[in-house]
Amino acid sequence: MGKTDGFMLYERREDGLRDPKVRIRDYNEIHADQSAEVRCIQAARCMNCGVPYCQSGIRLHGMVTGCPLHNLIPEWNDAVYRGHYEHALHRLLKTNPFPEFTGRVCPALCEKACLNGLDGSPVTIRDNEGFLIEYGFEHNLMKPVIPALRSAKRAAVVGSGPAGLAAAHRLNQRGHNVTVYERDDEIGGLLMYGIPNMKLDKSVIRRRRAKMEAEGIRFLTGVSVGTDISLKELQEQYDAVILACGAKKARIPDVEGITETAGVISAVEFLKETTKALPALPAVNAKRKKVMVLGGGDTGNDCVGTCIRQGCTSIVQLEMMPKPPEERLPDNPWPEWPKTLKTDYGQQEAIHVFHRDPRMFCRTITSLIKEKGILKAVETAEVSLAEGRLIISEEREQIPCDLLIIAAGFTGCETELPASIGISLTKRNTVATENGQYMTSCEGIFTAGDMHRGQSLVVWAISEGLACAKEVDAWMMGYTNLI
Repeated sequence: MGKTDGFMLYERREDGLRDPKVRIRDYNEIHADQSAEVRCIQAARCMNCGVPYCQSGIRLHGMVTGCPLHNLIPEWNDAVYRGHYEHALHRLLKTNPFPEFTGRVCPALCEKACLNGLDGSPVTIRDNEGFLIEYGFEHNLMKPVIPALRSAKRAAVVGSGPAGLAAAHRLNQRGHNVTVYERDDEIGGLLMYGIPNMKLDKSVIRRRRAKMEAEGIRFLTGVSVGTDISLKELQEQYDAVILACGAKKARIPDVEGITETAGVISAVEFLKETTKALPALPAVNAKRKKVMVLGGGDTGNDCVGTCIRQGCTSIVQLEMMPKPPEERLPDNPWPEWPKTLKTDYGQQEAIHVFHRDPRMFCRTITSLIKEKGILKAVETAEVSLAEGRLIISEEREQIPCDLLIIAAGFTGCETELPASIGISLTKRNTVATENGQYMTSCEGIFTAGDMHRGQSLVVWAISEGLACAKEVDAWMMGYTNLI
């Protein structure tokens, strides 16, 4: 522990965000990075706890707190405080292969478990992590690491989201020959087309791809497994196959005509088409439109921020759950995940532009008002929970709406590919495996990430990809020395 009283001397200071009135004019990253000196001081706040909950990744009351990757947070915070950035980066990369992703989009489960958060403000762990990886790239420390020896084993990874990339990285570093299949024109999965540029500039993903290719991984983009090549063919060509195709099947509300109405689009499709079209507007856009976003999660917030930039004339975000409290309640103590109100960047921007929070809590849509098949308004109603049942009020409110974006979550993976060779699925439409394992019901075929656990966080996808790679290595070699 470098600064024994750092947590008492220094206040938490986040990287923060660019001014809303400036950032809504572009799609550049919203983060306002700070100097190395600031990061050193912030790292000095780390208490080097005897039992560091920040790196625990434990489940409390059904929610995880602490890092699922078990990052060695006190170690590299101490090294950052002392200015030993290269050593700190080495310790960070030991557990997390992609800090440039988690340092931007992770909700920082580690910080929610930081002991400083018990009666004060947690350490800026995510900001410190982001600083370290960018320092590494800027100072030529992120050179390709090419395995000294290659095995004769070949592995195919289907899907290049964070789980697929993590599995490919780990197997390649072990010395296996890895090919990644991606049906889109760019790698990254939801990192590329589900998270907007404001949170994760796509140059960051392309930079990582270049490094992984230099290390020997082969990426085949624009190749759809199941259409351009069958899963059975992959089985025949490779020693092992990993399915990491995500959980992209959107949850569509049971509202009459919702899939046939012009002016209704899923959040993932909306964000994908926006990213593809930049710097121009996509065919379906929010310019001069009254927008409603159905869903209060991160994806819904990303849609709000995107619509603000496209020039919407109004925006409403519906959330079925009640408004969370601003402070922890007694039945939600540290180090549990804090069930408190979060006003994210998109909502902040809506408040700046329209002078009010766009969210309406305890509300859902009941019907669409159309003219000649084109959306004109949405009828909504209040909802409540009683004895585990959803109660919809009989009173209705009509809200003008030209564009309805569905960000109500996902219902599992697209089932056609696993069904093509009879891979078993769970009741949640995820690929079934034994508990704590990654082998599917078809020998030699594995799964990881959202396709395996359901819609989740980037950090969990990376964790799954690494664990899956270990199991694949043991399967191909008969043993494994991966940790």
